[in-house]
Amino acid sequence: MEWKKKTLWLEFELPLVELEERIQTVQDSADVRGLDVSSEVQRLREKAERLGREIFAKLEPWQRVQLARHPRRPTTNDFIQHIFSEFDELHGDRMFRDDAAIVGGLAVLEDRNLMIIGHQKGRDTKSNIKRNFGMAHPEGYRKALRLMHMAARFGRPVVTFIDTPGAFPGVGAEERGQAEAIARNLREMADLPVPIVVVITGEGGSGGALALGVGDRVYMLENAIYSVISPEGCAAILWRDNTKAADAAKAMKLTAADALNLGVVDGIIDEPIGGAHRDHKTVALRVKAQIQDTLAELEGLSADQLRDQRLEKFLAMGIYDQVPSG
Repeated sequence: MEWKKKTLWLEFELPLVELEERIQTVQDSADVRGLDVSSEVQRLREKAERLGREIFAKLEPWQRVQLARHPRRPTTNDFIQHIFSEFDELHGDRMFRDDAAIVGGLAVLEDRNLMIIGHQKGRDTKSNIKRNFGMAHPEGYRKALRLMHMAARFGRPVVTFIDTPGAFPGVGAEERGQAEAIARNLREMADLPVPIVVVITGEGGSGGALALGVGDRVYMLENAIYSVISPEGCAAILWRDNTKAADAAKAMKLTAADALNLGVVDGIIDEPIGGAHRDHKTVALRVKAQIQDTLAELEGLSADQLRDQRLEKFLAMGIYDQVPSG
């Protein structure tokens, strides 16, 4: 790891980072001198594991928001690299242009042919500008829908990865029908005749997330978030003060545990100690196992059964009263 770049670590991570740095220093020094420090390194590693469990067992909602946005957090392309043996990316919505904030294409998972679609953020300023920070334009959602229709024609299950602050709110996006594009995706995903597995890997923000989020099964990574608005936006509306984002995050019930308790998602995928950004491969293998288990369950259902259960699942969310007619 690049230990000197501590600006890439969150404040509550620093005690663990410093201990890991110490372990690395001891190991490097021993290698140079030809010393056996295996027992000392093992002791420090056990201490680091205990410290990591202690820190991450009592995270506040705002700290989980920070983890969901972590610059090192695995992106859709990272999951594709670690999970699928083949991936052929497809581009464009056949109407306006390609949107780099959404990636999608044909993939192979063991013996299954799938369609993969997901939000894609960048790692630095240049790539984030290219990817528009994971905020898709309407053409991005129309590209996603085109790929879903292709999957339906060829009988391929769809897997989506969600990680976006929300749909892009610019004037051009609105002029090209942002709301219509999202609404159409919701309707068409509800009626898709193939299995749909959704994994919220980082930020699940507003309609930008929902446009890829109507699935037979919806899972969240342990430190992902899912909400109708960002904590900063909520604080600005409620208190006219976006510095109260931490208070908003606590009130919004946006963590994976909250979403599971509310029946919004079907399960939580555990992250490695310290968060998904520390070990992309391990968290990807856990996501892979969940996708495989879920597809094995869903592939025995007919198209009508998938549609009926999917609709029933989403209609059961929330609490509401139905006013008698007449």
